[in-house]
Amino acid sequence: MYKVLISDAMSNVADQIFNDKGIEVDVITGLSEQELINIIPEYDGLLVRSATTVTKDILAAATKLKAIARAGAGVDNIDCATARENGVVVMNTPGGNTNATAEHAFALIMAALRKIPFADETTHKGEWQKKAIKGIELSKKTLGIVGFGNIGARLSHLVSGFDVNVLVSSKSLESRQAEFPHVTNVSFDELLEQSDIISFHGKAAADGKPLVSKEHFSKMKSSAIIINAARGNMVDESDLNDALNEGLIAGAAIDVFSTEPAKENVLFGNPKAILTPHLGASTAEASIVVAEMA
Repeated sequence: MYKVLISDAMSNVADQIFNDKGIEVDVITGLSEQELINIIPEYDGLLVRSATTVTKDILAAATKLKAIARAGAGVDNIDCATARENGVVVMNTPGGNTNATAEHAFALIMAALRKIPFADETTHKGEWQKKAIKGIELSKKTLGIVGFGNIGARLSHLVSGFDVNVLVSSKSLESRQAEFPHVTNVSFDELLEQSDIISFHGKAAADGKPLVSKEHFSKMKSSAIIINAARGNMVDESDLNDALNEGLIAGAAIDVFSTEPAKENVLFGNPKAILTPHLGASTAEASIVVAEMA
């Protein structure tokens, strides 16, 4: 009988599916790297989300492992090169988190524009800041979407009812433009210069180099708001913090960090930054979908 380890929290649909197929399943979450190294030799399969990082040392210990399934789209928490060398198949579930992540990006946009976190915090304190809080409407604004895969495309549809001008910088869109008549494909620099809101949904660079750093913030509007629900190293966090403090841009809403879990970060405490703990895919519905797909 095959044996599978589920090392991250997810819907119990996953273990039910394995059990129905006669596969033994253990659900053990919150493991350290060494704890996972100690137990992985007994498993044929490993199912993870984003909390587990599958390192070279873990794969070296996984002598029986045949497959790793990532319940989610990104596989940057898995050493895929070593897995291939060891004959371990790596699978993911693209599309399973699409709607959840796009909705979270949209929620971050609205939270930043309408200053909802500050309004909530001060109202809880009994401070009636009605006159001090002036939000900005999404209507008539220009949204730049960097990375036009499933999530970026879904976000473009979510904002379509708000009379928003959507700009995209994507080579892959050139052959699919007819599918998305509501968006305009422009150069990356044009997107940075013209957008009121810039939302990142692309893949991180293989070398880990940020897509956006100090030089790019100087090209943006001083009223611009940055949204990152993709990967933490898409935007240089230190340069972003400086850009906020220097007034190069107006605000940021960030769901992903260069190091996760983020216990310390240069953006912590910055009043112009809204921060959430990688919640993009954290919905009841997405949990079930990716568990079924994995």
